[in-house]
Parts: sequence; structure tokens; C-alpha cells
Amino acid sequence: MTAQHDRYPQRIVCLTEEPTEVLYALGEQDRIVGISGFTVRPPRARKEKPKVSAFTSAKIDEILRLEPDFVVGFSDIQADIARELIKAGIEVWISNHRSVDGILAYIRRLGAMVGAAGKAEAYARSLEQRIAQVEAASARFARRPRVYFEEWDEPLITGIRWVAELIRIAGGDDVFPAMAGESLARHRILADPGEVVRAAPDIILGSWCGKRFRPEKVAAREGWEPIPAVRAGDLYEIKSPIILQPGPAALTEGLEAMHGIFAAWQGRR
Repeated sequence: MTAQHDRYPQRIVCLTEEPTEVLYALGEQDRIVGISGFTVRPPRARKEKPKVSAFTSAKIDEILRLEPDFVVGFSDIQADIARELIKAGIEVWISNHRSVDGILAYIRRLGAMVGAAGKAEAYARSLEQRIAQVEAASARFARRPRVYFEEWDEPLITGIRWVAELIRIAGGDDVFPAMAGESLARHRILADPGEVVRAAPDIILGSWCGKRFRPEKVAAREGWEPIPAVRAGDLYEIKSPIILQPGPAALTEGLEAMHGIFAAWQGRR
């Protein structure tokens, strides 16, 4: 066995999408032996890798049959899966990053763990450059739109921290910045829909995890007629795979989608 095999994991199971996307971006996809069933990025991963987990559950026996030497997951929600695998003698890393800086640090850390620190550093720096370019373009906006981001509709759940940060980078201002700091969705529930009316967002962004955002349903909510975004028809979907995963997609396609919407809003003024 080579020293490379002794030092770094060679059979990795990814319990969520972001480690899969990162490892493919680094050219380390051959190490992956199992992925989450929710993985859509990159598209080829779904064709090439067996699906062994959801988000809150996993096929433990199938994972063990793959003989992984490293399993990567995300957040306390996957604690039960991690515990079962650890009890079976598997090395598990559960990340819990919730910010833009956290995503960049995650890429660097994961790269180092698989022996690809140099490639991970170069990749993270390229993402930082893209973020800086968008931020510079946003700084030229004459006026920043006030933005309400809706992660779920029943009940209303506002955006998490990295989403609020990307809204700012893209040129907008999140109307519920304090709530964005809450890592758990249940702590970001808007009990009173009237709070959105009073916040008066210029733009409403929706990303309902697992189902299509329906702007017409949002616009038809009782009492929401005075909201500037509703009056002007500025309600848009950001697809959940490019914004609700704390991985590279949020920093690239998710950020650029929001910036495009905000720039178009600026152009009409």
C-alpha cells in the first residue's frame, strides 16, 4: 500500500450534496463511493455513484457494505446517522458551517483532509474572486433593494445566514437580518405574516425546499397587496439546489442569480 493511501481516505461516503460537489470540483471524485439521494450537482454524480442517504436518514447497512474509510455529513440533524456509523467503527466528519466564510473554509478543510489542499486553496480563491467581482458591481447600485427571502411557505420561514450574506453581496438588504443568524429553521418562523408587509420588501425571493415556488400564491396572500414587490410583480424563484446547500453552488450560481435579479431591478429605475 502506498503512503498516499495510508495518509488520506480513499473510500468516501457523502451524506449531503456539498462534499460531493467539492470533491468533483477538485478532481477527487474517484474517492466517492456513495452519495445523498438529494444530490443534483454535479449531474454526473447521480449516474456514477450509489445513493445511500437522505438528509435525516441513511441506509446504514448499505453504507457499511461500501467499506468507507471516511464519511462526510452536515449539521446536528445528521447526528443520529453519525452516531450509528461511529459505533460501527467508521470515521465521520460532520461540518456545521452556516456562513459564506464558513463555506470557503469548508472547501479548504475538506481538501486538506483528502490530500488535495493545494487544489482546494486554488478553488477557494477562485470563488473568492468571483464573490469580490459581484460585490464590486453591486457597490455601483444607486439604491439597494430591500429583499425578503422565503425558505418555506407553511409556516413562513426566512433565509439562513449564508443566504442573507449573499443577498448583501449581490447588492440587496435582507429585511430580517437578525433572524438569519438562527441556524435552525424553527427559529426563523414568521408567526405573523404582517411582518413582511411592515418590512415592505422591494423584491421577494422564494426557494421552497423540495417544491416549486409559486409567486402568484405569495402575491395573493391576504393583506400583502401594499408590499412594493407585490405591486411591481418582483417575486422570483431561486432554485433550492443553488442556494439552500452550504456549498459552492450558493457562491456561484445562487449569488449570480440574485445579483442578476437585483441588477435588473436597478435597471428599471
